[in-house]
Amino acid sequence: MRQPLFAAFTALALFAAPASAQNAAPAADPAIAQAVAAPTRTAANIARDRYRHPAETLAFYGVKPGQTVVELWPGGGWYTEILAPLVKDGTLYAAAPWERGLNGVKTLQAANPAVYGKIKLVAFPATEGAPAVPDGSADVVLTFRNVHNWRFGGVDAAQSNFDAVFKMLKPGGTFGVVDHRLPEGMDSALEEDSGYMKESSIIAFAEKAGFRLVGRSEINANPKDTHDHPEGVWTLPPSYRLKDVDRAKYQAVGESDRMTLKFEKPRG
Repeated sequence: MRQPLFAAFTALALFAAPASAQNAAPAADPAIAQAVAAPTRTAANIARDRYRHPAETLAFYGVKPGQTVVELWPGGGWYTEILAPLVKDGTLYAAAPWERGLNGVKTLQAANPAVYGKIKLVAFPATEGAPAVPDGSADVVLTFRNVHNWRFGGVDAAQSNFDAVFKMLKPGGTFGVVDHRLPEGMDSALEEDSGYMKESSIIAFAEKAGFRLVGRSEINANPKDTHDHPEGVWTLPPSYRLKDVDRAKYQAVGESDRMTLKFEKPRG
């Protein structure tokens, strides 16, 4: 069953944080509810709303119609299905490794150009000769479950990617990060191959780039997740890397425990 849109949530800190970072979510824009309910969304993606909480998450990040929004590494386009109708009167960039990382968005565009045709495809990280998000142009940049890939995907690109995001945002712009969360008290070595990262690790990248942490939320938390699975986060749905081994057990856990962090590019 899909959870009610805009359910109340509590902003909690897993470790000490500035009081300003423990803020409440703003009132949700009805346009977000309309976009989440868009008839162009696929049934398989809608089924994951109870784990990914798109309405609450986008409201927390303050995404509004008419903005310039960048979705980093959109993969198959799960959030793209929502963002495209939401910011149809603004600008939506899909930014990923050029060009193979944009195949999912290209598929959406080919299937329904009326809804997805305006999405601008750009390279991230920057690639010589490929289009890019202009510096200082974005109101909001979003990335969902990607920082662990930047950090451990063969080449550690996390810091350079955070630096690049900082440049593309307007002063006062928002960088929203959702990723699989490793509890602060667990061994940091688990970050190497589990898919989980500590909030403190991601906050360090952001602050080094110049961002200020202004919000954190438990919207995407999952207290059933023990964070110590044999195949890391990919043991859980939707990956089920162990296939039928203990499938019912991991299905009962659900998708991973996730951090939801909100950063701001300072105005001054």
